[in-house]
Amino acid sequence: MNIRRRLLYAILALSSMTAIAVIGYHVLGGPEVTFLNSLYMAVITLAGVGYGEIIDSSHNPALRIFNMFVVSVGVMITVYVFSVVTAFLVGGEIHNLFWRRTMQKRIQALKDHFIVCGLGDTGRYAVEEFHKTNTPFLVIEGQEDNIKRFRDHESGRYKEILYVIGDATEESVLDAAGLDRAKCVIAAVASDKDNLVTTVMVRQKNPKVRIVARCADMKFADRMLRAGANTAVSPNAIGGMRLASEALRPHVTNFLDLMLRERSQTLRIDEIVVPASSPWVGKCMEELKFRARYHLLPLAVKTGTSEHARDFQVNPPDNLALQPGTVVIVMGDVEEIRRARHEAHHAPHPPAAGPAG
Repeated sequence: MNIRRRLLYAILALSSMTAIAVIGYHVLGGPEVTFLNSLYMAVITLAGVGYGEIIDSSHNPALRIFNMFVVSVGVMITVYVFSVVTAFLVGGEIHNLFWRRTMQKRIQALKDHFIVCGLGDTGRYAVEEFHKTNTPFLVIEGQEDNIKRFRDHESGRYKEILYVIGDATEESVLDAAGLDRAKCVIAAVASDKDNLVTTVMVRQKNPKVRIVARCADMKFADRMLRAGANTAVSPNAIGGMRLASEALRPHVTNFLDLMLRERSQTLRIDEIVVPASSPWVGKCMEELKFRARYHLLPLAVKTGTSEHARDFQVNPPDNLALQPGTVVIVMGDVEEIRRARHEAHHAPHPPAAGPAG
């Protein structure tokens, strides 16, 4: 039985026994016994503190029998209550209660975060990647036990993972996850139909958010795209391509695996979007000095707005000037990528003026 439910039952049992004792002492003790005396007698009897009786039972056999009943039953209930309270404290439930309040405040403060719907065989890997790259995210999961098992399995690395318990197809759950402030939603529950419904709900509530939907059956891919998903990903298709890559180019896949698994340095292939207000606009690749300044390797530049291959320029030349909306694809450490992205979105501070003279 859940520890909270046991604690609730224990409190109800103790409260009921206290009420029975008060009524019994008040009725059997006679008209001169006040409610306060009855309550005091009930408390000291159930607590077993050894104080003297304030309601005389020496000449009242019925009251004495009732008192023995209260003592015998009350001791068992009291011991049970203490055992449950001890388990509640030792089990960390107090910490969980405070953590839930803290978590609600942190969720309300999230902005431009990623929402992972489903912490199953697919969603957990998305969570691991967001955690490694220090990306703000939260999880929507139907069963809190799945959250607990995930945290226990990962040896406490995700002890303070943000999550919302509920069905990702419910509007209230999406609102609790801060959908209106989110940057991207990953629909990764086990059922393709649920992912399709989630895609529809998310797109209706936030037309601007990016949606990445999981589909085990490829026939759902087109439906998800028509429902509003930006991308539909099939784990089976990805797995098949990985098998072929392992056969054709084992050293490449080995390098990519090491890049993803290495803990001392988090190397990733990432993208930097150049907004219209960016100080990078009009500058060429050579001026930005990706390798020397950021230790990043520019792999490609995307200049168009579509997803066609013709919009990507692989191994961009040094004299290529960046325009508003250009996307630079780079490889390097995530912290260096984050620093470059920050400088691409914020104009550098002007140098401090020297002393007049």
